[in-house]
Amino acid sequence: MSPMIFDERLAAQLDAMYQTRDMVRRRQLARAALGAAPGEQIVDVGCGPGFYVAELLEQVGAGGRVVGLDASLAMLPVAARRSAGHGNAGLVAAEVTSLPLREAVFDAAICVQVLEYVPDVAAVLAGLRRALRPGGRLVVWDTDWATVSWHSGDPVRMERVLRTWDRHLVHPSLPRTLAPLLRSAGFADIGVTGHTFATTHGSPDAFGGSMIPLIERFVAGREPVSQEEASAWSAEQRQLDTDGEFFFSCTQFCFTAIRPLGRALDA
Repeated sequence: MSPMIFDERLAAQLDAMYQTRDMVRRRQLARAALGAAPGEQIVDVGCGPGFYVAELLEQVGAGGRVVGLDASLAMLPVAARRSAGHGNAGLVAAEVTSLPLREAVFDAAICVQVLEYVPDVAAVLAGLRRALRPGGRLVVWDTDWATVSWHSGDPVRMERVLRTWDRHLVHPSLPRTLAPLLRSAGFADIGVTGHTFATTHGSPDAFGGSMIPLIERFVAGREPVSQEEASAWSAEQRQLDTDGEFFFSCTQFCFTAIRPLGRALDA
């Protein structure tokens, strides 16, 4: 694995990317699954540039509270600007494997596109369970990157690019094992819904198109993809879009779970 560096440049790139059509759709789906209600206390683990924090603040209203945690010191100022003016927002710099949260405080928790980067997923899920009150709700959203179907006139190069891109993750196919991990952490009523993000346009508004500059930046110069090959890959994708031959599809998974009533697993 070659971890992605969440610096100021990437924070700005993600801030722009998360405003695109497909990312707005993803947030709508995740928030619908969470079902935030007025007056609730909610935690967003791995809040990034703070879109969920800001949008959930509108749902919980003045009587509720939303806390966002992120390990990236470059992301938190972006999130702070997005939720400025809300006295019931909290932003905390923290590693997700050691959540600085009191036990049984939150009505709901959300964690989107985060756990696939974390070596110890079980530790994060245990911390989330502790932070939720009995009956509290959890939404975890991650992608199985093996579901990507992406057209190229050079499928061998595309395979190299995608396999190199997988190295920015610890768990490229985390959804395959997430249900048993949730059960082992003590969650109940586990459900999953798959959402396909497919497009025949390379527009930055679509998930596939928005990923091109991010992937190019990461894979360029990492064996076996040279800088020149990464540039050629992205140039081909732009040309396919111009020629009306672009195609991208992947499946993202929304898991829901509940911290059950009772304290049997907390002893």
